[in-house]
Amino acid sequence: MRETVTAAVAGLRGKLGDRVARLIDFRIGLATGHRLAEHDRRLAEHQHRLDDHGHRIDDHGRRLDHVQPLQEWTANELERIIPQVASFEARLAAIDDLLSGTPTADDAQVAQARSLIDEIRREHAQIRVRLTGVAQYEERLGRLEERAGQSS
Repeated sequence: MRETVTAAVAGLRGKLGDRVARLIDFRIGLATGHRLAEHDRRLAEHQHRLDDHGHRIDDHGRRLDHVQPLQEWTANELERIIPQVASFEARLAAIDDLLSGTPTADDAQVAQARSLIDEIRREHAQIRVRLTGVAQYEERLGRLEERAGQSS
């Protein structure tokens, strides 16, 4: 009879242990379920933000791919124009030296020099307009690159 009672008590202990374990699991589930749900919600939100940043980076990459050849062309044009501007500046300085250094000149020489100065001034004004356009383009390109750098 003692063995029967021991076996019955052991069986009850096992059932009671299972019930207590299930009760503890249930209580832990109640306590942590909302936290896990909040964690899942925040994880999905962060994933959405990551996806959005990825799309923005891709968009900036496409825009940079479009702007880069234009910037290279502009730099090439600027390198090409700089010697011309320097040449015009040198010619203008030489003519200015001629005019200021010559105490007497006949009317034909003065008229020719003035004509040449006027021509150089016109060309110089055209070059200034071109360089202004290039500078504005460079400034715009710099702003675009700065925005692209801030976004990433």
